[in-house]
Amino acid sequence: TEEFMNKFEAVLLYNPDLPTPILTKAINSFTKQITNLSGNIIFTENWGIRDLSYNVNNYKKAHYNYYQIEIDANKIQDIKTSLTQNEQVIRHLFIKVEDHQKLPTKMLNEENKREPK
Repeated sequence: TEEFMNKFEAVLLYNPDLPTPILTKAINSFTKQITNLSGNIIFTENWGIRDLSYNVNNYKKAHYNYYQIEIDANKIQDIKTSLTQNEQVIRHLFIKVEDHQKLPTKMLNEENKREPK
C-alpha cells in the first residue's frame, strides 16, 4: 500500500562506548524493526563518532547514523517508543519530508573534506 507510505529522515545517536559488534547489532535491530512494520530503509549513512553540542546522559560524543525511510506515519510513534526504551540509543530524531535530500548528505561531504588526502 504505497499511498500510505510517508518519507522520513532519521538520525539515531548511539552510545559511543558500544563495541563494534554490539553497535552493528543495534543498527540491524533498528533496520529489522522498520521492515517488520512494513517500512523501507531507502538509504543509510554512518556519520561515525561525533561531538555532541551538550552532554546527553553524561556522554560527550555519540555514534551518529542517518536514515532515509518510507513508512506509514502512524507507525513512527511505536518506533520512537522502542528507541526511547533502548539504552543503546541516547537520542533520536525523525523528520517527515516531502522528498529525501540528495546524497551524499552535507554531513558526509564535510567528513570527506576533513580526511587527509
